[in-house]
Amino acid sequence: MCFRRSLSYLALLVLVAACSPDDQQPVKVNLSPSAPTAAAPAETPVKPLRIGMGGIITPKEGYRYYQQLQGYLSQQLGQPVQLVDRSNYEELNRLLQSGGIDAAFVCAGPYVEGKQQFDMQLIAMPLVNGKSVYHAYIIVHKDSPIQKLNQLEGKSFAFTDPKSNSGKLVPTYMLAQLKTTPERFFSRRIFTYGHDNSIKAVAERHVDGASVDSLIWDYTARKYPHLTANTRVIATSEPYGIPPVVVRPGIDPALKQRLQQALLTVHQNPEGKAILDGMLIDRFVPGDDRNYDSIRAMNRWLATQAAR
Repeated sequence: MCFRRSLSYLALLVLVAACSPDDQQPVKVNLSPSAPTAAAPAETPVKPLRIGMGGIITPKEGYRYYQQLQGYLSQQLGQPVQLVDRSNYEELNRLLQSGGIDAAFVCAGPYVEGKQQFDMQLIAMPLVNGKSVYHAYIIVHKDSPIQKLNQLEGKSFAFTDPKSNSGKLVPTYMLAQLKTTPERFFSRRIFTYGHDNSIKAVAERHVDGASVDSLIWDYTARKYPHLTANTRVIATSEPYGIPPVVVRPGIDPALKQRLQQALLTVHQNPEGKAILDGMLIDRFVPGDDRNYDSIRAMNRWLATQAAR
């Protein structure tokens, strides 16, 4: 048996030698313990894009549409998107100035202020019913005998936010044209920090009147008519630039461009179009700072009157 194994082993050596080139060198094999393979560096998580919102175009009842837009933008940008909800416009502006948020849906008044104070940057404006403007509505209860703004003298009134264009600046401007101020004209004043809250305050007779964003009132009237059924519009302001979408100064230019492009094309995507339809927005268009010059003119006029 051992003899047969020896012959077999010899035959194998002969065969290998016959099949190998004469100058073939032996392969050197390192049998020493190999060094441990370095672990691949962990991927740095993508920082979320933080977008501030406060029900500016769509009231809080329509918050689900902001959430849907959040998901859509995250998909289009290829990075997480975080919604940052704040109860007042001043806080949104402060976060934009400090870098606490990257972008925001803001009211037209705070945009004008932020542009002047720290170069808040306009990237898009929504079109609603084909227009990039909106109005302030002065509303009362549907059963109120009041028909005009001057008949609200001595009554209670709801403002939306101290920085709001339609919810504070415009009614103050209207009263200044009547040679008076909110402090002298109304018996009681409150801030509701939400146009939908102001609508409810009037509908439930907590106040006699309020000034609200026409976009919010029209949206609410179509989506939740029971909330506006007990109110009535008695005055409509001149048109003002619509609440825009803005970004903070110093944002990465490439990210700014990608966000703007995602907004400007959202209506071309079936999923995006469905979201806009729910928000009653036609589409977004490039921002035009001149659209807000009438608000600047109103601010200058009020400052002149206050200085007299």
